[in-house]
Amino acid sequence: MPRAMTALGDGTAPGDWADFAGLAKLQQEQLPATLAAARRSPFYRDRTFTTLADLPLTTKADLRDAYPFGMLAVDRAQLATYHESSGTTGTPTASYYTEADWRDLTERYTRIAVGIGPADTLMVRTPYALMLTGHVAQAGARSRGATVVPADNRSAATPYAKVVTLLHDLDVTLTWSLPTDTLLWAAAARHAGLDPGRDFPALRALLVAGEPLSRAKRDRIAEIWRAPVVEEYGASETGGLAGECPHGTLHLWADRAIFEVLDPATGRISADGAGELVVTPLFREAMPLLRYHIGDRVEVSYRDCACGWALPEVRVLGRFPTGSGITPVGLEELIFRLPATFGVLFWRARESDSGLRVQIEVEARFADAAVGELTAAIGSAYPIKPLIEALPPGSLVPPRVLTALPEIMKPRGLFHAGEDWDRALRYY
Repeated sequence: MPRAMTALGDGTAPGDWADFAGLAKLQQEQLPATLAAARRSPFYRDRTFTTLADLPLTTKADLRDAYPFGMLAVDRAQLATYHESSGTTGTPTASYYTEADWRDLTERYTRIAVGIGPADTLMVRTPYALMLTGHVAQAGARSRGATVVPADNRSAATPYAKVVTLLHDLDVTLTWSLPTDTLLWAAAARHAGLDPGRDFPALRALLVAGEPLSRAKRDRIAEIWRAPVVEEYGASETGGLAGECPHGTLHLWADRAIFEVLDPATGRISADGAGELVVTPLFREAMPLLRYHIGDRVEVSYRDCACGWALPEVRVLGRFPTGSGITPVGLEELIFRLPATFGVLFWRARESDSGLRVQIEVEARFADAAVGELTAAIGSAYPIKPLIEALPPGSLVPPRVLTALPEIMKPRGLFHAGEDWDRALRYY
């Protein structure tokens, strides 16, 4: 049996099923209410459908065309929050949630394998403004009695040097961020004369989401900080979609949503396999989504896991920028397989008709070895000729980014003699 999970305000107890057949039964029991809720929104109201399979996919373009309230299925007086996506693939999309939706969002977030409670201090280092991710973490942590440090990652008030100070001085036990952000903290800590693996003894886990994560990068982060890395996967339009079990497997929350996989080459849709993720959230009031095509490349499989949760496994590969078959996760895996002694943390790559160009930050004494090993690894994995360029540390992430502590001030009208009154209406 899956572990017990907190009951929601609607009286359901997600996790109360014994196997994949029981999971499918739970989904089908909830689906009629989900379809009925969707019919209350302008977007789905005039569409003819009896079953989920009757509907075409709902796309990001549909959400953009429906802006701002074309997807709304309740009276606006019932809304608790409004959010927008990051816009990494185009114009941001709108999403909105009721208080009941928030109970669902919070419950899913607090399923994290390492647990969270009153003894924890969680530093939230994902965006707050408009995006959902920071608010979900804060709500989840507060619901379990934890202390929240709202560090944000879009605020001039919390540059990387300040983040290191907060981690150290407040005895932060858990963090919530992009995986890459943890590497930037490590570099900033070293600039401050601190050892990430020694000088932050309270830190017990790094909770990450927001970008595809390779096993090699995950292992490198854990090695640097001497703390486990726990992955989550979701979207602003849907909330959390997957989380890790105690055995380190990323599971789709299929008790809270129905998942499908689209093969973009054939148009075939199946329950598992490799392709692009399609999701139908269940228990959604404000903004029901039916067969929402997120677009992330995934691999989904239904097999037993030692955790006993009876939830499908997922591997998130990200979005493919080109048609060559190179994935962000695949390339990242090869880069972080380089020996840790090389110190390669920051990189970028660009693919063109002439091949793949990759730049890495690496000390001069390891440059030749790093270039040679990475050239061979990429050449073996992909039918493409890579050009690897070794850059001095600080080329991609300048030291000033890691050490700066900008002065933050409120707007002022009255200044004393000798003060710079050109800053009267500036915030920093």
